[in-house]
Amino acid sequence: MAMITNDWLAELEPEFHKPYYKELYRFVLKEYNTSQVFPPADDIFNAFHLTPLSQVKVVIIGQDPYHNVGQAHGLCFSVKPEVDIPPSLVNIYKELQDDLGCYIPDNGYLVKWAKQGILMLNTVLTVRAHMANSHRGKGWEEFTDAAIRALNRQDRPIVFILWGRPAQMKERMLDNPNHLILKAPHPSPLSAYNGFFGSKPFSQTNRFLEEHGVTPIDWQIENVNSAEENQATRSGI
Repeated sequence: MAMITNDWLAELEPEFHKPYYKELYRFVLKEYNTSQVFPPADDIFNAFHLTPLSQVKVVIIGQDPYHNVGQAHGLCFSVKPEVDIPPSLVNIYKELQDDLGCYIPDNGYLVKWAKQGILMLNTVLTVRAHMANSHRGKGWEEFTDAAIRALNRQDRPIVFILWGRPAQMKERMLDNPNHLILKAPHPSPLSAYNGFFGSKPFSQTNRFLEEHGVTPIDWQIENVNSAEENQATRSGI
C-alpha cells in the first residue's frame, strides 16, 4: 500500500493512529492476502496522490471501486485506458457532451481530471472481486469522512459534486459557505433519467470557478487510440 506523502498527510495522519484504522488495516491486509481485491494495493490512495489537498478545486464522490478485473485504479468512475467504459461513465460522458459539447472518448481513464484538481474519491477505497460493497462498513467511510471534513475547512472555493444518495449523505459535513454543492441522481442506468441527465454539473462547476477567479476545468478526455495513431504517424510507422 503506497502511503500518502503529499500535503494530505498532515490532515490524514491522525486517522492512521486511531483504533478504527488499525482494525481496517488488519482487515484489508488479510483480504489482499486471502482474496482478490481491487484496486491493486499500490493504487488505493491514488485519488490523494494525484490531487494534493492544496490543488483541489472539485470533489466528485463515488461509492466503492469497480469490482471486475482490471477496472479500478483508485479514482471513482475511472477505469484504465484499455478497459471498456462502464455504464455510469458512459452516462457521465453523455451529459458532458450535452452540457459542454465534449466528444465522447474511446476510454474511461480520468487521470486528466485528477491532475487538474478534481479529487475523485470513493467513500470506500477497496472491494473484493465481483462483490460490490463487500468492504463497506469496515472503516473506510470514517477515513474518507476525515478527508471531506478537511476539504470543508479550506477557505477557498471548492465544488462538491454529489451524485446519488450515498454521496449526498456527505452533505451534512459541508457547511462552509465558500463552497458550491451540486446534487443530482446517480449516473447509473437505473437512475440517470431521473434527473442526472440535464443537470449540467460541468458548466455549473466551470462557471463557479471562473466567477471566483479560478481556472476552469478542461473536461475533455482525449481518445487514446487517436493519440497512439498520431504518434505513429509522427514517427513514420
